[in-house]
Amino acid sequence: MENVSKLVHKVRQAPWRAQRQWIGAFFAGVIVLAMVTSVYLIITVRATVAGRELQALLNPSLHISDDPVKFPNSITANKRINAELETQLAALNSIETMRARAEAMGFQPASIDDMTYVSVPGYVEPSAVDMSTQVTSQAAIPVILPEYTESWFDYFLNAQASSSSTGAQP
Repeated sequence: MENVSKLVHKVRQAPWRAQRQWIGAFFAGVIVLAMVTSVYLIITVRATVAGRELQALLNPSLHISDDPVKFPNSITANKRINAELETQLAALNSIETMRARAEAMGFQPASIDDMTYVSVPGYVEPSAVDMSTQVTSQAAIPVILPEYTESWFDYFLNAQASSSSTGAQP
């Protein structure tokens, strides 16, 4: 009781202390609220900017054109460039082009007389892999432990039965 009277006496003596504490607590709350709001706002702005950039990449109608020079990062421009490069690669790797390039370098088709077979002592030709299934007399039975086939309901029933048989109370 004496402590309470001392506290009341101090508050009556300097009421501005209590007001200052309330104002400080209020401003601390406002600062915490402003910090949380600013973090939320920063995250929202970043997500919005990323979404707009993704829309600009995915939607070619947002661009004036899909010219790779004007918009080098557009997805449709990159797809078009990749398709052109794949077409060029296919043309360069075609049989006719490869044969013409080989003849230009002085190569000619090999005849049977030009070929030499070399036998290597100790070399064993790898055997073929047999991927067919072999039929066995017993069907493959998966081994599943009983602990993994028990349902929750069965588990609780067994736990209840074992606790009642031992006389223990759950």
